[in-house]
Amino acid sequence: GTVTNSERRISRVCAAVPPPVHPDHPHDGPRHDWRIARDVGQRLEALLHPTAPATPATATPTVTPRLMAWDGPEALWNQHREATRGRDLDITGLSYATLEQHGPQQWPYPEGATQGQARLYTDGRFPTPNGKARFAVALMTTTPVAEARSAPYPFALTTGRLRDQWHGMSRTGLLGRLFGHVPEPVLLMHPQDMARRQLRTGQLVRVSSRRGSVVVPVQDSADQGLGQLFMAMHWGPECLSGRDALGQPLQGVNALTTPAFCPTSKQPELKHTAVSVVPAELPWTLLALAWLPESQAPAARQALVQRMAQFDFAVCVPFGRETDGRSGLLFRAACATPPPAALLDELGTLLGLHTPDTLRYDDARRHQRRAIRLWRDTATGTPRLDAFLLAGDTQAEGWIKTLLQDELPVQGPPHRLLLASAQAPQPLAATSPQVCTCHNVDEAAITTQLRRCPGSASERLAALQATLKCGTQCGSCLPTVKRLVATTPVDTPAAPVASAVAEGQLITQGHIT
Repeated sequence: GTVTNSERRISRVCAAVPPPVHPDHPHDGPRHDWRIARDVGQRLEALLHPTAPATPATATPTVTPRLMAWDGPEALWNQHREATRGRDLDITGLSYATLEQHGPQQWPYPEGATQGQARLYTDGRFPTPNGKARFAVALMTTTPVAEARSAPYPFALTTGRLRDQWHGMSRTGLLGRLFGHVPEPVLLMHPQDMARRQLRTGQLVRVSSRRGSVVVPVQDSADQGLGQLFMAMHWGPECLSGRDALGQPLQGVNALTTPAFCPTSKQPELKHTAVSVVPAELPWTLLALAWLPESQAPAARQALVQRMAQFDFAVCVPFGRETDGRSGLLFRAACATPPPAALLDELGTLLGLHTPDTLRYDDARRHQRRAIRLWRDTATGTPRLDAFLLAGDTQAEGWIKTLLQDELPVQGPPHRLLLASAQAPQPLAATSPQVCTCHNVDEAAITTQLRRCPGSASERLAALQATLKCGTQCGSCLPTVKRLVATTPVDTPAAPVASAVAEGQLITQGHIT
């Protein structure tokens, strides 16, 4: 279809990939928005304006649709185009062919025009009966928040977007590369608030408001003020869930937010929700990651999401860069008591860990399970970790997660990867946070390059972008890149030895002998 941005520029948008089709239910797959609107409208028309009684009496009335009889997005857009005729947003001179041949165009673009109008109302006349602009006077009065903090709910929770995600993640939530900057749901809290409550980064906490609760890991962040919390608005029940004390599914971050809204703009008050934060005592933990064929990953993720409410806390997110026909899936969970072994079997099957080449360790008495699957690089013959599951003891997360996600070669006997140890069985380089998602550039690479780049801030930024390309595509990482430019010094070369020493002399303890 088309999309119009905030400068009135209309762009033609084409489908990137065909919608997935389930082999057993080819007609029940996802549909385009225009088709959903058309189908709902035609069903309403059949109910409200039937032309003949339906038989039997319980059947839905039928009628040949007159309204919304579109056979594609272009027909719908043409109807919208005609509705703009003679108005200030007249686009009757546009067509799909114009947009496809000449690129995005600004409205108004009336019939007979050869280009859109860059600026509106330059003649001083506005689309009002008297041609004068109308101003809305907003009284500068202070309005208290709808929900004040209190002793039971002492924190102010703000929700907002992440740098690389979009709204409810309907556009971005399937791409593992967009989870490189913030890979999993977290609650950001000031370090002093964490210290007062004896919380540590990564610990599970229960965040509760007057409407609901959610379990999520807490993370220290000096960017937050004292008494303030932040949690991304994207973490809905398809990424963050679990079950409450009554066994009902947790609904993600929106279970916390207030329904209050501004009476004038109707903007919801998402920047302040009074909440409490207490440790979540969930000692049994699980972590599973797997590389899956790109064609299988969506169905596997959907099946994993359906099982999230069988744990007290659960996270399911993608990872990876979708560059080699594979997609990564991460599933994390925790419970007050160990779940049934059959549930772990289901998770293992979905992640490809019930194959003959899977290595397993089971300890039913201690409710622990570990499983790994390797694959061998056909070009080099090097074994690499393809999938793993840690249940009941996840202290190996720090190294085994890096081994899989960075696709590092496995050294030594593979069974060593089944060890329940925080110590890696092979040397691993320290990981660095990702900065540029588009070009997969981490902070360590940027600072290393900047130490070799003298000059002004603009010159160093230009040299950095010419070398690593960070910040040259979508630009969302530019604030972080510029901060690193400002804070990373240039290495000073070592000064030569001032005193002359004859060749062959031995220097010890600062004395020439």
